[in-house]
Amino acid sequence: MTDPAERTTGPRATDSPGAAPAPRASTARLARETTPDNPWPLRLLSAKIEQYVDKMTHVWVEGQVVQFNRRPGSGMQYLTLRDTEADFSMSVSVFTRELAAIEARTGSPLTEGARVVVRAKPRFWTKRGSLDLRADDIRPVGVGSLLARIEQLRRVLAAEGLFEADRKQLLPFLPRRVGLVCGRNAKAKDDVIVNARLRWPGLPIEVREVAVQGAQAVQEVTAALRELDADPTIDVIVIARGGGAVEDLLPFSDEGLVRAAAAARTPLVSAIGHESDSPLLDLVADYRASTPTDAARRIVPDLAEETAGLAGARARMRSVLSTRLESEQRGLDQVRARPVMTDPTLIVRDKFTELDAARERLRRALDTSLSLAAADLRAERARLAALSPQGVLDRGYAILRLPGGSVVTGADQVKKGDLLEGVLASGRLVAQVVGATKPAP
Repeated sequence: MTDPAERTTGPRATDSPGAAPAPRASTARLARETTPDNPWPLRLLSAKIEQYVDKMTHVWVEGQVVQFNRRPGSGMQYLTLRDTEADFSMSVSVFTRELAAIEARTGSPLTEGARVVVRAKPRFWTKRGSLDLRADDIRPVGVGSLLARIEQLRRVLAAEGLFEADRKQLLPFLPRRVGLVCGRNAKAKDDVIVNARLRWPGLPIEVREVAVQGAQAVQEVTAALRELDADPTIDVIVIARGGGAVEDLLPFSDEGLVRAAAAARTPLVSAIGHESDSPLLDLVADYRASTPTDAARRIVPDLAEETAGLAGARARMRSVLSTRLESEQRGLDQVRARPVMTDPTLIVRDKFTELDAARERLRRALDTSLSLAAADLRAERARLAALSPQGVLDRGYAILRLPGGSVVTGADQVKKGDLLEGVLASGRLVAQVVGATKPAP
């Protein structure tokens, strides 16, 4: 058979009928050598891809079985393998006898939802342009291996600080609307809605029913979470799922879902499984509820309890107010019972009495002070009179002065014939010295 790469192209569709055929150009050897005037036929491209894929060796890939319908009596079984974290899938075929040997070796039949690693060789089907995998070995991923991966992811996320308490938001006291992500027709949905509305009747709840296990769980739960988080009327989001096997809860430890939960701006409540279950979503959520019913109790207050508490607070306020009013009334009665309130002039009369008494005390004190001062003045006048020269004169003495005004204190200051001025107790005189006796030496 001639290699398609060696074939030449036929007449161009644009060639005029009856015109001499144009010289045929040789087919481009490489893809980069193709041009609008010298393209590859589709069959050649398919052949090139087939040649490239055939060069690939067997490869181990991991994924989740999302479609698998056994074909009894058929020599070949077909399934769809989906990536565990992204929306990528590929068809896988395996011989029936090989699948039977694999299931006998592992001791468990292959089922949808199983997480497996597959040894396969890629194949490209040229006629329909599709790629699939031909498997010769399929091994289920053990729970122990999955838990080890989750533990490793837990350490990574913890190191990033996604589980820190200071990142967690407080749940609102009474949310305007509650967002609920749960399984389709799941009991967890009824647990949350019924118990929440028993506590607070008429509570608006926006429900998103999604797959909570299997290959689509991570994608659908993440999409629902982001949709509710973008709604500004949603004040709290609950992700709820009932109990299940460890592998059933694996989607809630998926890194993509956990990071989406950590990035949510709306407070998040995780109600996954039972008390003993601990998916990574529990650690990053703002509140971890042990059950969906516990989540319902946590997101809204109990109307009956709040009403009773309000009634009790009102009663206590009434009692305190009544006690205060009674106390103030007693004080007012005591004030009104005082004599001054019955006769307001009494206080003025009392003040007049006090003023008269104060005036009398002041008068007595002033009289006493004046009497003492007068006695002191008389005594001082008596002492002053006793020391005064006038007093000496009054006793019969006189003062003699020379014409110059100096006082004569000795006979040696005058001589015969000097005129002297005499100062008496009453009046003055002029005398002439007729003789003076000097004191003996």
